[in-house]
Amino acid sequence: MKNTDYRFSEDFAREMDEKDPLGGFRSRFYFPKVDGREAIYFCGNSLGLQPKTTKEYIQKELDNWANLAVDGHFHGEDAWYHVRKKSKPALAEIVGAHEHEVVAMNNLSSNLHFLMVSFYQPTKERFKIITEAGAFPSDMYMLETQVKFHGLDPDQTIIELKPREGEYTLRTEDILKTISENQSQLALVMMGGLQYYTGQVFDMEAITSAGHAAGAKVGFDLAHAAGNVPLQLHDWGVDFATWCSYKYMNSGPGNISGIFVHERHAESPDLPRFAGWWGHDEGERFKMEKGFKPMFGADGWQLANSNVLALATHQASLDIFQEAGMEALRQKSELLTGYLEFLLQEINGERGVIEIITPNNTNERGCQLSLLVKKGGKAVFDELYQNAIVGDWRHPNVIRIAPTPLYNSFMDVYQFAKILEQSLHKFA
Repeated sequence: MKNTDYRFSEDFAREMDEKDPLGGFRSRFYFPKVDGREAIYFCGNSLGLQPKTTKEYIQKELDNWANLAVDGHFHGEDAWYHVRKKSKPALAEIVGAHEHEVVAMNNLSSNLHFLMVSFYQPTKERFKIITEAGAFPSDMYMLETQVKFHGLDPDQTIIELKPREGEYTLRTEDILKTISENQSQLALVMMGGLQYYTGQVFDMEAITSAGHAAGAKVGFDLAHAAGNVPLQLHDWGVDFATWCSYKYMNSGPGNISGIFVHERHAESPDLPRFAGWWGHDEGERFKMEKGFKPMFGADGWQLANSNVLALATHQASLDIFQEAGMEALRQKSELLTGYLEFLLQEINGERGVIEIITPNNTNERGCQLSLLVKKGGKAVFDELYQNAIVGDWRHPNVIRIAPTPLYNSFMDVYQFAKILEQSLHKFA
């Protein structure tokens, strides 16, 4: 559907919802309330909604704990010793990987540090890291402290990619040029797959290819990409990646992360890593002997035993993802965000009080549109919230709106646009 086919009307939004093949999934989630009114929720890029089945999934494991206690590790359905395997098919589908290349564990920032131990090995000649300027704070702090851990100066080591003057997003050609210009000293390219502030999706395939051609390792923080945009990590040849599960994957606040490690590293026992016993050879784990032998694939990066309750809440959402299918979700996402873009352009008109700083190319964005509000700013955002619109404010003047295909509707987008139009007239 092209923008010219969209219409700024309640009838159009209702018609789109009536023929939406994924429309039924909306009823499977709880929606918060604002002052007693059900919210129009566009904040899945910060915290996804709770599936109504989550309590059931947790209760099952609580019952296993109550009835089996320690025997739950090896007895009962989904015995805890192997429970991590249950999430692998869905995770592999979501990030475009083989099942042995993914595992759910820890949280995102921890995983970034553990993966950096393996994939950032600076030498006197090769030590530099390329990342995007304005990366999410955890990424900036992680890179800074990893570099210092190796006795290096972050200012001399970390190269931050910045948009051209007057632009908000990075051009792929500039990213690739920077990689090429630093190839003799480059050890690692590590950046977001989707930039949290602008909503830009980077060309991960091209970046990976360029990084490898320069002799560097390449990894991505997929916090805002996993469960949101199409990913083919295996085919792209990405060395490593990690993500959180509480945004688009709806697994609960601060819940379990996941990692990807390409299969070419699956049997690399000499690759440096900080090990734990859950990453040790599963067949010999209970021998309790010295001498770490990593498991095959991503499982070899595990440390402690699986967080069973966290995996249960994760699985409640992953089962919905598998039922819906990533391809269908992406198709709806493009339509839904495209409709939001169209309505914003209609509202903006000649006044130009809002600027969408997210790329208009659908291949370069996911659900989220980042709106730079030139007049009214926070007052506009606060007015939206008072009208039960839950979005996300980012200083100094950006509102992030993320219509999520699993539970948002075209009517949500239409109602948001009407309320935003009124707010802009009031404050801008």
